[in-house]
Amino acid sequence: MTRLVRFLERIRDGEILLLDGAIGTELQRRGAPMDSTAWCGLATHSHPEVLRQIHIDYIGAGADIITTNTFATGRHVLEPLGLGDEAETLDRIAVAIARQAIEASAEREVLIAGSMSSMGPLDRSQSTPRGDAAEIGYGKQAETLAEAGVDVLVLEMLRDIANASLVIGAATAVGLPVLVGWSASSDEPGEVVPHRSEPYREHEQRSFDELMRLGAELGGDVAGIMHTAVEVTGPALEILNRHWSGPTMVYAETGRFEPPNWVFTEATAPEGYAAAARQWVETGVQVVGGCCGTTPSHVAAIRSALDTLALSSHIED
Repeated sequence: MTRLVRFLERIRDGEILLLDGAIGTELQRRGAPMDSTAWCGLATHSHPEVLRQIHIDYIGAGADIITTNTFATGRHVLEPLGLGDEAETLDRIAVAIARQAIEASAEREVLIAGSMSSMGPLDRSQSTPRGDAAEIGYGKQAETLAEAGVDVLVLEMLRDIANASLVIGAATAVGLPVLVGWSASSDEPGEVVPHRSEPYREHEQRSFDELMRLGAELGGDVAGIMHTAVEVTGPALEILNRHWSGPTMVYAETGRFEPPNWVFTEATAPEGYAAAARQWVETGVQVVGGCCGTTPSHVAAIRSALDTLALSSHIED
């Protein structure tokens, strides 16, 4: 059985899979500098050993899936630095480092998720990438990640249909399982809205409900809420579930972004995050992990919560 089929079988069997936690903010926390344009993308070259150890630590914490450091390596991100031609190389190295971590430390099946995102250059006041160049770039990144050996593709921080259609289209074309991650915020009245963080200014003006309705039509194998504050994630998931009938996932953020660095002082403690993760799983989520601000300690706490949940379910049966 191929690893691709194995992932889908595990989901169809109702298994709960533990995704890892943050890669970019964890690189920062361990001393890798964040670039003002490409954020964590260049750390694959500058700090490969740190990146490898992060993967190893997430595997040790119990992650079933680890994520490549390719969130910020799209060609459109690197071109302002004169590094557009390095995109494919960075993607291949990132996958190789993840594979090395598995070979060095995993005593069970651990899958690799190739990350693709809506991120553009951080120092450009713009919306999410659109147009022919972005479409070509996403297509090449999806092909590169697939050829390099990832098991699934995880599409991160999607927040508008124009960009999401490009990313999802590119990912679904290569034949791997696709996990689609939508991001939300909360406005002042407390209503869930599409994520609108600096430096991006969205062109689309849609409600989050409409975004989820249209997004559900774009495809993918698993859909979920990510890069969203813990307290907003539950309400956003409820909206997603109105329109998406397939498997769901959640990996929330904790703390806040002051580009190009993450601020950890307001982060949710691992135990509190794990309690929220257990609630998400109890509502039907099958893939759960952490986004920006989470650490191996958060993933270990989720693992413990999932094991306790599985034990209590077994006793009840």
